[in-house]
Amino acid sequence: MSFVARRLAAFSAAVIMLAASGGGALAQKKYDVGATDTQIKIGNIMPYSGPASAYGVIGRTEAAYFRKINAEGGINGRKINFISYDDAYSPPKTVEQARKLVESDEVLLVFGPLGTPSNTAIQRYMNTKKVPQLFVATGATKWNDPQTYPWTMGWQPNYQNEARIYAKYILKEKPNARIGVLYQNDDYGKDYLKGLKDGLGDKAASMIIAEDAYEVAEPTIDTHVVKMKSINADVFVNITTPKFAAQAIKKAGEIGWKPMHFLNIVATSIGAVIRPAGLENAQDIISVAYLMDPMDPQWSDHPGMKAFDEFLAKYFPEGNRADNFVVTGYNNAQTLVQVLKQCGDELTRENVMKQAANLKGFRTDNLLPGITINTSPTDFAPIKQVQFRRFKGERWELFGPVLNDEIGG
Repeated sequence: MSFVARRLAAFSAAVIMLAASGGGALAQKKYDVGATDTQIKIGNIMPYSGPASAYGVIGRTEAAYFRKINAEGGINGRKINFISYDDAYSPPKTVEQARKLVESDEVLLVFGPLGTPSNTAIQRYMNTKKVPQLFVATGATKWNDPQTYPWTMGWQPNYQNEARIYAKYILKEKPNARIGVLYQNDDYGKDYLKGLKDGLGDKAASMIIAEDAYEVAEPTIDTHVVKMKSINADVFVNITTPKFAAQAIKKAGEIGWKPMHFLNIVATSIGAVIRPAGLENAQDIISVAYLMDPMDPQWSDHPGMKAFDEFLAKYFPEGNRADNFVVTGYNNAQTLVQVLKQCGDELTRENVMKQAANLKGFRTDNLLPGITINTSPTDFAPIKQVQFRRFKGERWELFGPVLNDEIGG
């Protein structure tokens, strides 16, 4: 081979090598701490003990769902390493567990931590560290503030807007109501109370005859319920977590108090709240829903409910089908999986938030018909629609149209 030919061959080989290396660079995977070619570390904080322990099954359901995903090959070939800690619904403990997840376990993100006071305690820390605090398990209004807290996003419908819907219903159906409000004395309870007052508008001052707050450390709220009856309240707005909701429903039945009863969505589980309180005491309670109730026979042949039942049978047989916190955890986990799929091979914290803010018309298995998940860089409220339901017999019955929870109509 001549000198010129050898030089041309060498040059051609160099060009090929450069092209190959350039193509590899374009296809290069991008990772932040917590993600590799083989795994994605996801942190979680749940009240597995303490006054809100009924919610702990959400974390257990999510763990089971991620086991399912791993058994099916993972997400884009990566297995989920789900690390979940107990905070006993104590904000100082939440801070401790969040630091452990971020600084010791080095997770990519913290997913679905539960509780308004708990998430409030870590929100600034998570945003300072620029670690996604994603799809928090609380409907407080503050989670939809991408300008101030770009690393925190909610999932479920907004508490204030839910309460506005109840207010509109009361104004229409019982315009001369004497309303008694029982609420948890923290940001969660106050968020609902604000929404109720905003919805009642100028009539709030005259219609609300009692605003009674309870502390999570109280062993029972029976005295609060007795007080509501004693002042002749004929509408009861029950803003309580499961343990206290069951107490309130049971006590109202025991003392023969039968107001128009509104129960916030976070305490509507038949298994965890209604049955312990007594089915007979829960008749005609009104709430809202955004997910199918597994106890409602109309969904028994729905493909999404069949998929849920298959999941329970294979991966979470101990899960109580009557506990809607199970179906909540299942659908929340599905939303995270969708975000991680959209991330592709760019598993950075920034891209996780970018994809979470780019969900368009997404549906999990059990969202009610007509309800979809939508987000944008300026909208961190994934689920905005609900439908009324009333407890009858042994289950919740839906009624009325799907409502946009921002406007109540």
